Amino acid sequence: MKNINLIEVAKEHPGMIISISVGDLVNANKELVDITMRDTEKLLSESNQEIYLSADKVAQMLGVDRSTLWRWEKSEYLVPIHFGGKVRYKMSDIKNITNQQKTEEQ
Repeated sequence: MKNINLIEVAKEHPGMIISISVGDLVNANKELVDITMRDTEKLLSESNQEIYLSADKVAQMLGVDRSTLWRWEKSEYLVPIHFGGKVRYKMSDIKNITNQQKTEEQ
């Protein structure tokens, strides 16, 4: 007997009424769970995207003055993103700087 992908059948013919075996029903449910888990993992990974911080927050986190951030930008040590008249710093860049400082201290 040929295996039928019930999810594909449901997509193509949503109003169709069918009789299926318990095994096919179990397999379809497993596939739905797998799809749901993949979609959930994708949403979670997308929610872990970059965080952008204000200059005031970054200066406070790093214990420096905003003029230091300006000098770092000019020397390309820590380059912010400018948009909509605002300056934002990537959290990943801040983490890289703090990791570099820790390495240099050791």
